[in-house]
Amino acid sequence: MLAYIGAGMTAFLKMHGLGNDFAVFDARQAPLALDAALARAIADRRTGVGCDQVIVIERGANGADAFMRIFNADGGEVEHCGNAARCVGRLLMEEMDRPEVRLAVANGTILVRDAGDAIVRVDMGPPEFDWRAVPLSRDMDTKAFALDVEGTVLEASALSVGNPHCVLFVDDAEQAPVAELGPKIERHPLFPARTNVEFVSVTDRGHLRMRVWERGTGITRACGTGACAAAVAAHRRGHVDRKVEVRLDGGVLTIEWRASDGHIEMSGPASLSYKGEIDLSGLERA
Repeated sequence: MLAYIGAGMTAFLKMHGLGNDFAVFDARQAPLALDAALARAIADRRTGVGCDQVIVIERGANGADAFMRIFNADGGEVEHCGNAARCVGRLLMEEMDRPEVRLAVANGTILVRDAGDAIVRVDMGPPEFDWRAVPLSRDMDTKAFALDVEGTVLEASALSVGNPHCVLFVDDAEQAPVAELGPKIERHPLFPARTNVEFVSVTDRGHLRMRVWERGTGITRACGTGACAAAVAAHRRGHVDRKVEVRLDGGVLTIEWRASDGHIEMSGPASLSYKGEIDLSGLERA
């Protein structure tokens, strides 16, 4: 898939899922020593590649075709990324000439399938609602609670989709103060591991509009796990059916919370922007 170039250059792919963009490195043949400072340098949009997340593909084990490491733009390594799973899954399916692959992430293994018409489908597994699994700092009903943010009380739900999410239901997601409230909620004391924040308005029983503040990155055009969290939280509260289209700034994801096994299925595009190479040793690290 990718080869390491001589003279200190390292190959990468620039990919995106609905504008949520990634620098993807293949470390299956040669190890890549990536720490927080180097991840930040790669993600820098002025002096690096520029991306929301840095992705490293490593060798799989225990039946997985590969292992995916995920670093946010702030350098923090995180548990899961739905849009990146579609992108890496697409690469592996093309490389192996197979219609499906198993991809390991920090907290488990997910199944990625070719759904046809340039769409990739991911079985994200079941969501978790226990306050300790999200995690939250105290016991509460994660289905619905009041979140106090510096005196502003918001209607919220919380859950884990392999990573933590706080879903806020608002009248109009287009007008939601994502840039103002997103960073405050991300680091709210209720969320000891910080959290992704979704601002969601219900269009009808089959459609949601969502904007997102991603933990460690900020506002992005799309968030796959965030769309899953929004759809599940909305269904738990009786707003939508089990299968919905979630419209994000970058486009539409189809999310189904299956009644048969409780797993979440996410479908959407995975796009390759370009192939490149970079001198990692020459990046400015902070």
